[in-house]
Amino acid sequence: MSILMPADGPMKSLTGRAPSTAPADKHERGLRIAIPEPDLELAQDEEWFVVQVDGNEWQEVQVQDYAALYTTPGLYERVVYDLFACRSPMTIRTMLEAELQRRKVSGEELSVLDLGAGNGAVGEEVADLGARHIVGIDILPQAAVAAWRDRPGIYSAYFTADITRLSERERAALNLFDFNCLTCVAALGFGDIPPRAFATAFNLIVPEGIVAFTIKEDFLGRQDRSGFARLIERATAEGVFEVSMKKRYQHRLATNGEPLYYAALIATKHKNIGPNLLSQG
Repeated sequence: MSILMPADGPMKSLTGRAPSTAPADKHERGLRIAIPEPDLELAQDEEWFVVQVDGNEWQEVQVQDYAALYTTPGLYERVVYDLFACRSPMTIRTMLEAELQRRKVSGEELSVLDLGAGNGAVGEEVADLGARHIVGIDILPQAAVAAWRDRPGIYSAYFTADITRLSERERAALNLFDFNCLTCVAALGFGDIPPRAFATAFNLIVPEGIVAFTIKEDFLGRQDRSGFARLIERATAEGVFEVSMKKRYQHRLATNGEPLYYAALIATKHKNIGPNLLSQG
């Protein structure tokens, strides 16, 4: 069901201040968080922590269990931004702003599709640029609820849907916005948003629109198995889009304190991604 939301081991304890991405009074819920000791090596998609909310029982949560993170107000910000120092939304905002300056256009001209929108951290950054429309889409119902709860007024609409299986009604509703910008931040490569989903969103953007996304640098290398390295290489070679900016940056810290590096890209779309670019041949 799609939701259209109009814009009307041993461990150590850690605590953090309210994040800068949302007002402090939204997140003062007595959160206590503990993460594994730094000598415990975990893959990024296996990281976990435990949390206690308002003195209740401690619960273990996977760092990439976004449904669980979004359910407790303030938990996502406290863990991802305060504890692990995530820089991705601000990084893509800064690069998008530079692209607007390069094109000599105002942020008010942007109609943005925010793919994997979560609870609106990226949408909030884009809103600060003055975008006239920001539409979120995420497969998790918890994300839509959290976006409306944590950042009301950011999105013109918010869809809960599998973008690769849009109904005719959903597709028609999305097309009404005439998107000229796509954002997708820190959501590619782990199966959350596969290449086909990214391509579907990309194809909703008008020609010469802006595509702003980030991806873990491992998924752009020769050993990549997610399909994104191949898709981006072939799409660039065939003139589907043209990259104007690319930056390696620290996405966030891992649970052991080591930096996780991503690539942020700004590109201009020239034409749609065809089925041939998604084939295995």
